[in-house]
Amino acid sequence: NNYGYLTWEWAHGLRGYSYPLLFASIYKALQLLAKDDVQLLIWVPRLAQAVLAAFADVKLYSLVRHLENAETAKCVYFCQLCSWFTWYSCTRTLTNTMETLLTIFALSYYPIKGSKMSSSCKYLALIAFAIVIRPTAVIPWIPLVFSHFLQEQRKADLILHNCIPVGLVTIGTSLIIDRVFFGEWVLVQLNFLKFNVLQNLGTFYGSHPWHWYFTQGLPVILGTHLPFFIHGCVLAPKRYRIFLMAVIWTVLVYSMLSHKEFRFIYPVLPFCMVFCGYSLKHLKAWKKPAASFLLLSNLLPALYTGLIHQRGSLDVMSHIQQLCNNSYQSQASVFIMMPCHSTPFYSHVHCPLKMRFLQCPPDLTGNESYTDEADVFYSNPLGWLNKEFYNDTLLPSHLIFFSVLEQEISSFLALRGYEKMATVFHTHVPQGRVGSHIYVYRKKTEMNH
Repeated sequence: NNYGYLTWEWAHGLRGYSYPLLFASIYKALQLLAKDDVQLLIWVPRLAQAVLAAFADVKLYSLVRHLENAETAKCVYFCQLCSWFTWYSCTRTLTNTMETLLTIFALSYYPIKGSKMSSSCKYLALIAFAIVIRPTAVIPWIPLVFSHFLQEQRKADLILHNCIPVGLVTIGTSLIIDRVFFGEWVLVQLNFLKFNVLQNLGTFYGSHPWHWYFTQGLPVILGTHLPFFIHGCVLAPKRYRIFLMAVIWTVLVYSMLSHKEFRFIYPVLPFCMVFCGYSLKHLKAWKKPAASFLLLSNLLPALYTGLIHQRGSLDVMSHIQQLCNNSYQSQASVFIMMPCHSTPFYSHVHCPLKMRFLQCPPDLTGNESYTDEADVFYSNPLGWLNKEFYNDTLLPSHLIFFSVLEQEISSFLALRGYEKMATVFHTHVPQGRVGSHIYVYRKKTEMNH
């Protein structure tokens, strides 16, 4: 329908089309069935992700059952199902989520001693697919593939008959898909590597001290699983040492990059769960109280982060979406004055409504004094608004912003005839530019009087 929005990453070829194609295909099918109403567009990707996550959990269970026994498998499965961070992330359509799911699928074919299910081709193909979706997926697999290579008797076979064909087919497919959609040859994985590692431009989005993953990242995503994980690492048999190596190695590699986020190390969580389950199984008499403790202590953060925390940015979209049904949709325009990408965009609106938000692409020209639009706006919101909307005809019909901004721009709102039409709860822990509530303001028109 020729509306929508592509972020700067697409303009610079940092993102590939292979993963979005999955959802685009579902959207296309819905459109052909004339079932593409906005609620389905919002829910279907999450449901698809949830189904894949459920399959991955079952795969993890059957993997441990093959390697150990049903009891250990149940404990690992229980730990996995308890994890608050898995609840929080597994239905989100982040590339990190897909990377984690593919890591579990690949793990179930990985040739660890005592594994009857191993298949070099299958696990390498799954890793390759994960790398196409998010190039960082290679990190946890470096020690695992290296260890496999050292143990393998037929080394040449592994490389010639498995690694090379799988690599070529995957990169080839990815290249062709991206060629079709970009309209030119783009090697996304190389661009991603250049941007994040060689130029270290991720720093633009914030940087943390080197130890952040060890002192905050991993402890937070493990939560109350942490003592079980440590206990499990001590107990687990030698052959699982490679899993621990993968966890430590991944966290170390990510620690070297200055831009850090919790979701980046999500793919090591399944490895950790193997150790947590091992620990739980060996607690014998204490197993039931320990399991109850795990369940209760994870349930609250899972429910809170999944249902309450920062929910405003989704809730506010239904207010915007209502403008679609209105007869004056053609005159309506929405300006989201919030930190970049605070809200979803057209997937939650599904009509050609005029919308815009503050931009924050990083500078790729090497300009030292570069400041993005969002930063310029926040340095002087009132001045920026008066300059941007110097003429009344340019004013958007609706403004959306966090409660913390209201005081500062109140004179602009009053002078230009805006009235508050909705207040949406966002978070209990407002920070900096992110307020506790989101306000929707509407320009008074003659129609309203």
